[in-house]
Amino acid sequence: MKNDLPYRPCVGVVLANAEGLVFVGERIDTPGAWQMPQGGIDKGEMPVDAALRELEEETGVPAAMVTVEAEHPDWVLYDLPDHLVGKMWKGKYRGQTQKWFLLRFKGADDDIDITSHDEEFSRWRWAAPAEVLRDIVTFKRDVYHQVMGAFRNRLSGG
Repeated sequence: MKNDLPYRPCVGVVLANAEGLVFVGERIDTPGAWQMPQGGIDKGEMPVDAALRELEEETGVPAAMVTVEAEHPDWVLYDLPDHLVGKMWKGKYRGQTQKWFLLRFKGADDDIDITSHDEEFSRWRWAAPAEVLRDIVTFKRDVYHQVMGAFRNRLSGG
């Protein structure tokens, strides 16, 4: 039963450029679904280290090209829709509990390489926070509202 399953510990990254626009990638496995970098926390790994690792794996952007500006004060959770519970993460989890970080990108667009590791995104773009909220899959929308709300004042004017 879904409610008996735990949440998967995970991190999320709001990668913002100097103009306050946010990196979003279109998922390779779900055309039309855009999201920010995110991923699981390895055993013994600190959340900020997981965020920097996931950022590099998904975007090719190393830790040296970002500044960690903020950490969301809470762990934010979401439940998978019922039809995805048995399919995602080998059916072990009901959803994710996520620690989010705001990272400021100090590189150039050419430094972003979504093909540098296991590809998760088919394409990427910089988006205004309102576009990010509009384009995220429905079941993650509440998480994105909480995260963008927490970082709103820091996004612009990097």
